[in-house]
Amino acid sequence: MSEWRLAWRFARRELDARFRGLRLLLACLILGVGALAAIGSLTRAITGELASRGQSLLGGDIELSVSQRTADATERRSMARLGTVSETLRMQSMAAAPGGDTAPIELKAVDAVYPLYGTLTLRSGTARPLSPTQTYIGPALAERLKVAPGGQLRFGTARFTVAGIIADEPDRLSEGFTLGAVALVSVDGLARTRLIAPGSLYESKYRIASAYVPDAAIKAFTERYPTQGWETRTRDRASPGADRFLSRMGEFLILVGLTALVIAGIGVGNGVSSYLSTRRSSIATLKVLGATSGLIARVYLLQIVAVSAVGIAIGLAIGIAAVPLLVALAGDVLPVAPAFAIHLLPLAQAAAYGLLIALAFAAPPLLAAGAVPAAGLLRGALDGRHAPRWRSALWMGAAFAGVVLLVLTTSERPWFGAAFLAAAAGLLLILAALGQAIRWAAARLPRPRAPLWRLAIAGLHRPGARTGALVVALGLGLTLFVLLAAIRTSLDANIARTVPARAPALIALDVPPERDGDFRRIVRGIQADAEVATAPLMRGTITAYGTTRVADLKTIPEGAWALRGERGLTFSDTLPTGSAIARGRWWPANYAGPPLVSVDERMAEALALKLGDPLTISVAGQERTARIASFRKIEWDTLGFNFVMVFSPNALSDVPHNLAATVTMPLGRERATTRALASAFPSTSVVEVREVIGQVRTVVSQMATAIAAAAGIAILAGIAVLIGAITAARETRTYDSVILKTLGATRAQILATQTIEYLVLATILAGLAAAIGLGGGWYVVTWMFGFDWLPDYGAVAATLAVGAGITIGIGVLGALPILGARPARALREL
Repeated sequence: MSEWRLAWRFARRELDARFRGLRLLLACLILGVGALAAIGSLTRAITGELASRGQSLLGGDIELSVSQRTADATERRSMARLGTVSETLRMQSMAAAPGGDTAPIELKAVDAVYPLYGTLTLRSGTARPLSPTQTYIGPALAERLKVAPGGQLRFGTARFTVAGIIADEPDRLSEGFTLGAVALVSVDGLARTRLIAPGSLYESKYRIASAYVPDAAIKAFTERYPTQGWETRTRDRASPGADRFLSRMGEFLILVGLTALVIAGIGVGNGVSSYLSTRRSSIATLKVLGATSGLIARVYLLQIVAVSAVGIAIGLAIGIAAVPLLVALAGDVLPVAPAFAIHLLPLAQAAAYGLLIALAFAAPPLLAAGAVPAAGLLRGALDGRHAPRWRSALWMGAAFAGVVLLVLTTSERPWFGAAFLAAAAGLLLILAALGQAIRWAAARLPRPRAPLWRLAIAGLHRPGARTGALVVALGLGLTLFVLLAAIRTSLDANIARTVPARAPALIALDVPPERDGDFRRIVRGIQADAEVATAPLMRGTITAYGTTRVADLKTIPEGAWALRGERGLTFSDTLPTGSAIARGRWWPANYAGPPLVSVDERMAEALALKLGDPLTISVAGQERTARIASFRKIEWDTLGFNFVMVFSPNALSDVPHNLAATVTMPLGRERATTRALASAFPSTSVVEVREVIGQVRTVVSQMATAIAAAAGIAILAGIAVLIGAITAARETRTYDSVILKTLGATRAQILATQTIEYLVLATILAGLAAAIGLGGGWYVVTWMFGFDWLPDYGAVAATLAVGAGITIGIGVLGALPILGARPARALREL
């Protein structure tokens, strides 16, 4: 009979069906694997739904878009050769109700064949093609302006009858972020509004239902029209922004979940150690009867693997079941509501992570149980001999190498995954080293005169003390409490304090340049001390920088978001407010030399730009090139005119354009100003900044909530580790307790001793947790979210105090069962 078969016979006979002694191992794996399975399955479900609905989300197989113009006759013929074409025009505008109330909208003009895929549905049923005098509006607009089907609205200079309330707009997700609800009109209806004029900001989109391979068709079209500024998308990339955000957020949450699983792995090690200590007599008996260390290791390895398999299976089941629950709880937060499906790849990854982590942390106690001789085992918890550390290190190293390899091969950004794992490993090593340092220092400190304090300090370094595990558990828990508090308070401060204090009250688009004076006069007629700033505004795309054509790039460089889609363009004689020259020079007034451009320093760093490099843009169907004269540091949080690129006037002043304006005034005067401007400037769109801030606050809050939920799993894992450390130390603590009782100590004194021990550890760890938690929060807030670092240190300190109280309370509660141990019985069992 092979040793593995014999080992399985012993393992099966000894293994309790109720997993007595291994429930902590089971709970830790269920928690970690369940979190990973849920996060991975939800991310895969959403991205899969986006891919499967690509045609309806995009509105075609191919989308060609361009700003501030429509396709000319030649371009339209080229499109028609690819398949059936649907034209839509999209712009920011204002809706005015008969009573004078106004609201910003996204005005979208569609033709008779819209949508090519999917169905536009109304609350009253399927939509029909619109007449030039009809409009379909979104529910938010109907609610805000209190208008129902049959009511009247004005867009620009034309009045429209509301023909229905939109229930589902199939291509809504692919349209991206909008300032206001949608209103649909026909292309002929848009012409009635007189909103389209030279310089107006609008986007023309041409969706094509094509039998050709989309990428090949797009390549042929863009090669024929390389300088006209066409942006392209296919059904496979219907919503690249949502895909990219979900992928990045999902990857981050998976890494947070993996960190939680690693933390839970420490609990696995504690649980296995505690279980093996209860099996000490069985192991000693097997050794006396001639069992080898290898056989004993196999017996308990098979038990650990069997229980791990059950825990992983339960965790996977929870992860699968959690997806529809999370979808229901998230509601409209998610871009799409995916149908229920089982996705094998994220489940396989979660199972692999769970098994590798379980094997890694179970290695030291398993090898120790097999290596200690029978006499040592029979001496019990006070025997100080251990297995050679190199064997444990080799086993753990192999398992962790598997974890790292899995992360690097499944991550879209391997360097990010590697850095995240390195940071988590570094934190664990720091805490483990601190645990050893505390034991070393406690053994060398002068003995306090107070008996309870002397016993507490001795408990930190006594034989069998679990100080290292307690330091790791308490340190992780306190660090995560600080991290979450720092992130949340800093994000809230950025939105609630910095932006409202410095942002304008109103932003206006499409102000005719010749009516700049009228615009200022109307605003100051309502608020005399209002500050009005205007700037030319047009839209364009970067087509080349240095010697690189953007079309030739296989992937966009990290941080080069300005290359994705169109950007706002402007020109100015003077340096814009909110910008400072980092390098280079600003051009003089009335500059008439070669065209120049000033670029955001972050964009310059992402693209490795140098002063003097050429930068080419496509605007209004033409390419224009300017040399980089300077790099600017931009204060993005002002919500003012923060342009990535500002050109010298001679570069763009001849391009048809309108003005954008910001209006700074006391709160409460925005609505009256908006009404007055809507009447005098029907083609101008006015947006209240408070509404934009509200949308930003909602998005940021949702992101912070997702991070908090994932980190909450890590906190639960840390609590499991703490419970595991307490459980693993129960035997030695019971020994201490009964000896102290025999010598006359009361339960209150024993409990006070352990309370002091946990209090000392929590006090020592508070400073380290604050430093590491604040450092991690700073990285997340400044580098991941791009916000200023503005934590509420009072709230962070209060959270740290509450977290310390919770962890100390758990430790004290874990000591209560020890107090009930009867000395005679406990001493017989030790």
